[in-house]
Amino acid sequence: MKYLRIQFFSIFFLLTLVSQAYAQKSIVLSSTTSTEQSGLFGHILPPFEKKTGIQVKVVAVGTGQALDIGRRGDADIVFVHDKVAEEKFVADGFADKRIEVMYNDFILLGPKSDPAKVAGGKDIQAALKKIADSKSTFVSRGDKSGTHAAELRYWKGADITVSSSQPWYKETGSGMGPALNTASGMNGYILSDRATWLTFKNRGDLTILVQGDPKLFNQYGVMLVSSAKHPTVKKAEGQAFIDWLISKEGQDTIASYKVAGEQSFFPNAK
Repeated sequence: MKYLRIQFFSIFFLLTLVSQAYAQKSIVLSSTTSTEQSGLFGHILPPFEKKTGIQVKVVAVGTGQALDIGRRGDADIVFVHDKVAEEKFVADGFADKRIEVMYNDFILLGPKSDPAKVAGGKDIQAALKKIADSKSTFVSRGDKSGTHAAELRYWKGADITVSSSQPWYKETGSGMGPALNTASGMNGYILSDRATWLTFKNRGDLTILVQGDPKLFNQYGVMLVSSAKHPTVKKAEGQAFIDWLISKEGQDTIASYKVAGEQSFFPNAK
């Protein structure tokens, strides 16, 4: 009986050690829907996990929510695309620094019939003014994401105030994929990141109408959540992921991700 008890506690102790080791070999990554829905993580995470043995658990939400998750200490890494909000995250002490990783661009989509007559333009703010003046349906994510924040900057730059009280302006409060579905169903205009659009299947009558404006530049940054604020943050494992992400191997892996032969993200870590 004594021997069985010893065996039991020995097995229990070993299982506890294995469990702890497993827990130490995983991190939570709070990121945007664009990196997840575009398929990027499905491409870059397997080689990192194979090399390091660190499992990355992704929570894909809008940038605003992703930053909130980091503020609560419920993520080890935040990987988003709203520079102003990211810099505030650092200034508030939730991360020591923000590191730029990659970029792509935003595009303005709309129905081929183009009731606002914006097709072919390269000025996003001029295009939005035409949409507002014609009261053509515009679908907004309305979810405090990086894409939503960019959209609001463009409306402000065009000196236009938008709100859900305007019948033509539709807020979905959803991620990029569901918002694109809404725009497709309503034949409305919508701002999207290019990577999600490339992988989006339910396009309906939507097409790219405005692109190429320098203001549509879309930078992504990564931050390790402060362990001083949240001692439970897995600092070593999180830093290992960031180091890999900005290394030549990580940057090359990002660059190699293509959809229909088109590169989705462009690495630019300094």
